[in-house]
Amino acid sequence: MLLEEFDTNKEAIINPDMINEPIEGFPETVVTCFARGTFERILNELPHRLIVSTSVANLDIPIYEVEFNGRKFGFFNAYVGGAACVAILEDLIVMGMKNLVVFGTCGVLDSTIQETSIIIPTAALRDEGTSFHYASPSDEIAVNQDFHEDFKTFLDAQKVSYTEGKVWTTDGIYRETPDKMARRKSQGAVCVDMECSAIAALADFRNINHFQFFYSADNLDAEVWDARTLDNDADLETKDRIAYIALAFAKERFTV
Repeated sequence: MLLEEFDTNKEAIINPDMINEPIEGFPETVVTCFARGTFERILNELPHRLIVSTSVANLDIPIYEVEFNGRKFGFFNAYVGGAACVAILEDLIVMGMKNLVVFGTCGVLDSTIQETSIIIPTAALRDEGTSFHYASPSDEIAVNQDFHEDFKTFLDAQKVSYTEGKVWTTDGIYRETPDKMARRKSQGAVCVDMECSAIAALADFRNINHFQFFYSADNLDAEVWDARTLDNDADLETKDRIAYIALAFAKERFTV
């Protein structure tokens, strides 16, 4: 299969440094989320300034610097989907990003996982295409190896509960069939997303620090799909608290 033809050559025909250049003073640590409503609320609550705008084809992505508890971070609303999300991250690496913290929603494959609760992925099942251009073919890729225990300790200190397990990363949001879900669950997946395995492969390939966690949204482990808190306006207080958890962990782990 074509996706088995991994090329280790880091020089492509089009490279991100042909289109972007380093930005003096660009934040080394960047925090991003996928939920538009959460992003807008946190941005409005924190001192911020626009640094630069990058783009994916027909969509501009503004990159901000925010100040949180005396530290400055890059902050932006990530594009949904592995390919476009990774393309934006490639731009930010050239600009100066070295540490990346990602948080966002996921669908749960276990109905006992509570709504809007934190899930820490231990590995990602690679049911998307982008990661295969950044890492050798395999069914899964390790996630969060360097920071998993740090984040658990961080959450424990705040008495915040969490679930651990693999995530199923897929491009086909409308092709998450019952049989596929059952197979992914048998491989250890507790949730499903669209970017994690691709971001993990990019981070390894470009040698940047990367940590990603989720908060549970819709439930696929039911007779009929249950959207639960997937809507942007659902359970806002908890979603905002999770955003500040991401910023606080970025401050503790990646700044001095």
